[in-house]
Amino acid sequence: MRTSNLGRIVFACACFTLAPAFAFDGTRTPSDVKPAVPQVTPREAFVSGAQSLRAGEKEKGLSALQYAAEQGHALAQWKLGRMYAAGDGVPRSDLRAFNYFSRIADTHAEDNPNMPQARFVANAFVQLGHYYMKGIPDSDVKVDQERAREMYAYAASYFADPDAQYNLARLYLDGVGTSRDPRQAVRWLSLSANKGQARAQAVLGNVLFKGEAAPRQPALGLMWLTLARDNATPEDGWIAEMHDAAFKQASDDERQLALVFLQRWLKNRRD
Repeated sequence: MRTSNLGRIVFACACFTLAPAFAFDGTRTPSDVKPAVPQVTPREAFVSGAQSLRAGEKEKGLSALQYAAEQGHALAQWKLGRMYAAGDGVPRSDLRAFNYFSRIADTHAEDNPNMPQARFVANAFVQLGHYYMKGIPDSDVKVDQERAREMYAYAASYFADPDAQYNLARLYLDGVGTSRDPRQAVRWLSLSANKGQARAQAVLGNVLFKGEAAPRQPALGLMWLTLARDNATPEDGWIAEMHDAAFKQASDDERQLALVFLQRWLKNRRD
């Protein structure tokens, strides 16, 4: 099976404002189930499919979603991609998930980033980045860290996606798929953290608290770590551990100043 081929991505200067000038030659994903009745529109099929899945009618829902996806409905493609990636109601297949996400990136790379569906398009780029970071066994999708960086960078810049910004920052911080660049890492972490991305908040806080990749600002770092701890999901237990370690090391003055910074940040968010 052919997989999608990444086209050209044009980067503008060092600020990583990217021109949406590349596309994927997406491979059509074969359907396991016969498509839904073609008299309905792709949007109607997507809504029907989503409702059927919620009602526990998996075969009917999958059929409707596949019909909508084959007609180019981006949300149906994204939903199916997520389902195959997780094995949710279908046999798990990273390659099928990759193909669905590739078709979204191929067709919707230049969508208006302010449209509601833009976050799903951005997420498709992020998922592609994850696949290129690890590769897919027994397929043509090989580990390609540079291509992963391009996926994250596009979604981070054009769509301003916080998850993409976080993942891009980690690559710059660790020097993976690109030269190590702490300045760029902190820049992308800051953009993501200010959107409420807990992992970005934690890593930014740790960087500032320790002063390893940026000038040391322990109180500000502790503020970000506190926000990250409050926003973290149960699967991110490392964030609480990172916060607790920094809190124990901080002086009383640093803790008090961190609280001032935290109250100011929360006030600005409300305003």
